[in-house]
Amino acid sequence: MAANPPTRLTHPLGKWDIRTGFGLGKFKVISAPKYMSQEELSIDRKTDKRPRLRLIQGSYPRKMSFGSVDIVAAPKDRPPFPINAVAFEEDTLLVLSADPKVHEPHEHLVRLMTRVIETRPEILGSVLVKGKSPLHLLAIVHDLNQDPSWREEWIASALDGIFREAESRRIRSIALPFLGTLHGSLEKQRFVVLLRGALEQISANHLKRLLLIVPAGTSSKIFKILEFES
Repeated sequence: MAANPPTRLTHPLGKWDIRTGFGLGKFKVISAPKYMSQEELSIDRKTDKRPRLRLIQGSYPRKMSFGSVDIVAAPKDRPPFPINAVAFEEDTLLVLSADPKVHEPHEHLVRLMTRVIETRPEILGSVLVKGKSPLHLLAIVHDLNQDPSWREEWIASALDGIFREAESRRIRSIALPFLGTLHGSLEKQRFVVLLRGALEQISANHLKRLLLIVPAGTSSKIFKILEFES
């Protein structure tokens, strides 16, 4: 007997192709969003004619709260709410955010070289605000003349600065990557510890939502650091 055709289930987190016909309550996952594992899916065919899909705890997006701030951990390409500001991992000379394309200079070479020589590095641990809608919060956590280029105290200081900017500028939502893990070797779990420390220090009157941009391969278990006694 031929197997039943695949059933396409649409969910806010993506689409799944499910092939049924393996007996009551049995199924086979043919495809799922790349950041979900089959173990994170549960389909109940005994109580409903149409398969129902639910997320088991430990999958993304993962929602939690810390004080008055709602935190969502999710992949970069699926922000669950409008973002007012985005944080970036940056170095003292703003090299990491520079356009990699080479362009013809629009000013005299001597004037250009003079401007480069006179450039002063940004302060480590500070936050530089650029752009608008959304704002770009450049977290200065790298000195490319040092090895390693980052330090925990710079990252902790930048996190404090990001939340201070949020309050002073009345920012309600921020997208935050795992600072120090993209261009540095800070462990993801350690970043979450530093984040918790920064959240404990702020009085969030304006910031209401924080999107943690989850790097590929990150176990959701590390967020228990934020959930414990939060």
